[in-house]
Amino acid sequence: LTKPDHIFKMKPLYTFRGKVIRGKGRGKVYDMPTANIDAGSCGDLPELGVYASLTTVENDRFISVTNIGYRPSVDDEDRVTIETHILDFDKEIYGQEITLELYHFLRATRQFDSLHEVKDQINQDLVRTKELFSDFIV
Repeated sequence: LTKPDHIFKMKPLYTFRGKVIRGKGRGKVYDMPTANIDAGSCGDLPELGVYASLTTVENDRFISVTNIGYRPSVDDEDRVTIETHILDFDKEIYGQEITLELYHFLRATRQFDSLHEVKDQINQDLVRTKELFSDFIV
């Protein structure tokens, strides 16, 4: 993502930094890998749900979709997770600090009947996020 000057006029709803930790690897299986951050290290969290976001890795900013909450469709754990899918990104960043800036609440977390439905919804979230940031993609 090239950083036009006007992107800095947008104010994120919420910003936090965290170290990327290993998840269960499910995102990679579905060709939608995520960078996971320990929610317990981030202090107060915003409303649980899915957000259009920007993720900074090693001083480069990328468009991303971030889920903060439970994952009722893929597991029954009762702990909040933070996972972000970074668009057009394929580096291994385990152990690195990243910054997440949440810009727009897309939807609440919900239960899906199949992993196919989960993937379809994530694709819709990605399309909507790209539209929201379309002015900033160069």
